[in-house]
Amino acid sequence: MKTQPLKGMCDYLPRQVALRDYLQTTILDVYRAAGYERISTPALEDAENIDKSEGGDNLNLIFKVLKRGEKLAAALAEGDEKGLSDMGLRYDLTLPLSRYYACNRQNLFTPAKCIQTDRVWRAERPQKGRLREFVQCDIDILGSASPTCEVDLICTTAKALRKIGMDRFTIHINDRALLTGVLRKIGVPDELRDSVCISLDKLDKIGLDGVAAELNEKGLAPEVVGGIAALMADGTVSLDKAASYLDDPAPAERLRFITESVASITDGTVPLVFDITLIRGQGYYTGPVFEVRSEEFRGAIAGGGRYDHLIGKFLGEDVPAVGFSIGFERICAILSDRGFTPPTSRRRVAMLYYPDQLVAAARAAEDMRDTADVSLIEKTGKVGKLIARCEAYGFDAIAEMTAEGVSVKELAK
Repeated sequence: MKTQPLKGMCDYLPRQVALRDYLQTTILDVYRAAGYERISTPALEDAENIDKSEGGDNLNLIFKVLKRGEKLAAALAEGDEKGLSDMGLRYDLTLPLSRYYACNRQNLFTPAKCIQTDRVWRAERPQKGRLREFVQCDIDILGSASPTCEVDLICTTAKALRKIGMDRFTIHINDRALLTGVLRKIGVPDELRDSVCISLDKLDKIGLDGVAAELNEKGLAPEVVGGIAALMADGTVSLDKAASYLDDPAPAERLRFITESVASITDGTVPLVFDITLIRGQGYYTGPVFEVRSEEFRGAIAGGGRYDHLIGKFLGEDVPAVGFSIGFERICAILSDRGFTPPTSRRRVAMLYYPDQLVAAARAAEDMRDTADVSLIEKTGKVGKLIARCEAYGFDAIAEMTAEGVSVKELAK
């Protein structure tokens, strides 16, 4: 039997779980204070729902679940590879939320402000901050097309990040409709737009010359490649410059409203920057997209955007929706590297006792539990070594039964 967990999945020691519990609780408190309500959905989704979700590259990373019994035997006998599976583990929380809303909207307030903090699974190559089983912390607003929703999500997420000690971050924002309008104006054919976006997303890694080389390889006309190079010539593109390419000013006006509103509400303390190269991989995004980048981690620590058509796949009518997800595992990694210890107002006490003292020790421990977390630990072996183990494990004090009652000794920190 193997003792190690599966690749890309983790066991967590009590101290690690304490950090994870603290982060989730703190984030949830911020979310709830902003009017969001927690919901829960199953880990498994119907294969048809997953396949039609426009999840981008994530659709190649789904853990599929085989059919059972006679249905599996029939699929194997027919050599039907696609028919072997009828469900899969969720790869994010947005698709399950969309199905949930389609099923339960008559019981929800509109617009619905939902919280999801739960596990998701992706069959990708594990690395630091990227696992096959991981937790996402999502907030979404369903049923409103107003850009005030994006403002609410950005301000709430920024507050949650700061509450858990993540101060050095920048929020990048773009708009899928704006980017589409700009690329059309330059002359990028619609059928090549997604491929062009993939190249633009690499600008910070391969530079403008590298992007231009890729675009030439993809068969874009020289004047189109030149137009994209001219747009990106300064390294960054201002919102005003991007807006000058648009026939429809609405996407640019929407981004101005969002950025100006966030700045006013937060007194300019939330760094929000326009970034025309921000793509986000999921195909279901329709409008503003955003991503949080930290100085302490290479890559995003949170992200999201508007997905106004995904719920419509279930209902046959579009329902506007937008969400923001915190990369929980990456933040855990950052805080662990810092040596961060969750603050607590409760002391941890080890109540040591001999077997014949059990009843008295249990009663004494119960009396102390209003103000402390008390563990009953039977004395075995050398008591000095036992106390040393308790100290190393992080207990704040040792309590022992004596003839006079309970003796409490504080441990050095």
